[in-house]
Amino acid sequence: MRPDDTRAAAPTARGERYTPPAEWPTQWWTTLADGRVRCDVCPRACSLHDGQHGLCFVRARSGGAIVLTTYGRSSGFCVDPIEKKPLHHFLPGTPVLSFGTAGCNLACRYCQNWDISKSRSTHTLADAASPEGIARAAVAAGCASVAFTYNDPVVFLEYAADTADACHEHGLRTVAVSAGYVLAGPRQQLFSRVDAANIDLKAFDEGFYQRICGGHLAPVLETLEWLVANGVWVEITTLLIPGMNDSDSEIGRLAGWVATTLGPHVPLHFSAFHPDFKMLDVPPTPPATLTRARQVARDEGLRYVYTGNVHDPEGGTTHCPGCGAAVVVRDWYRIDRYEVTDDGHCRACGAAIDGVYDGPVGQWGRRRRPVRMATPIASREGGRR
Repeated sequence: MRPDDTRAAAPTARGERYTPPAEWPTQWWTTLADGRVRCDVCPRACSLHDGQHGLCFVRARSGGAIVLTTYGRSSGFCVDPIEKKPLHHFLPGTPVLSFGTAGCNLACRYCQNWDISKSRSTHTLADAASPEGIARAAVAAGCASVAFTYNDPVVFLEYAADTADACHEHGLRTVAVSAGYVLAGPRQQLFSRVDAANIDLKAFDEGFYQRICGGHLAPVLETLEWLVANGVWVEITTLLIPGMNDSDSEIGRLAGWVATTLGPHVPLHFSAFHPDFKMLDVPPTPPATLTRARQVARDEGLRYVYTGNVHDPEGGTTHCPGCGAAVVVRDWYRIDRYEVTDDGHCRACGAAIDGVYDGPVGQWGRRRRPVRMATPIASREGGRR
């Protein structure tokens, strides 16, 4: 068991009896001349006959409209450290209530959580909660925020948006962990309601997106620009795959784009690949590759560059952009040293440490605590579609 997998007993969120709807109405669709209905959430533009599902599996045509089939249903709830998202500059040390549903609108051959994102079975959706129930459970668990994660919230954006509204009413912040593959209108609906986002920038190459992910690079870059322009705290993760997106040239172009287009304050996380899903023949990422990538990105002007999925305390350390002091030292998801003031400044020199800070550092540590909501989905919802 890795340090980040430390678990405690799974409590039950009490006080809500909730039965999720079989279908939830959506607004992002267009009726085509040939009678099909096109989903307008993401660039895939799935055009469906009655009863068909999009590539994401969870958005489907019912009658003359596109509906969401996973509103109120989840693959699980868990209290995590915020650093696990990963977010290193957003309410450090605090717990976040994390949840997802099923499905994804990309088709990455190396997906690291394919059992959820590529699930075609509603057995994956083993728990249920209303947006209000999620917010109340997060408050009861002492969380500072709620994260839409595990699979991409773009595909369950109505559920995520309503949950974000409920969370804000209870004084909670919200986080989206997403690949950012979404069109303009749905982007506004979802991301205008989140306080922070970690965007999975899979590569800085259109060919990689087409061959390996079944998508395109440009919409992701547009999402990143929109988030920064609209005041959402953004951190970026890139999973480095040996021989595919880990060259110095590509890493330099990616980091250079982040520094010049988004700003040098945007944190960039390089994460290690492990063989999974349809790419079992590719070796794991050597730790030295992550160390090299970190240096390349720092040379391009980024202030905060991190490594992930490997034990690398230096790669998890935040350095002050003013004096260079190590102001946050992390071991996996645990903060071992913290030299940042309550309002986000270096204790040594007073320089601002970019991010979102709200009082003293949290003490949640590396714990991971599953949460069971009050009403699981009835077994009649099981089976494949």
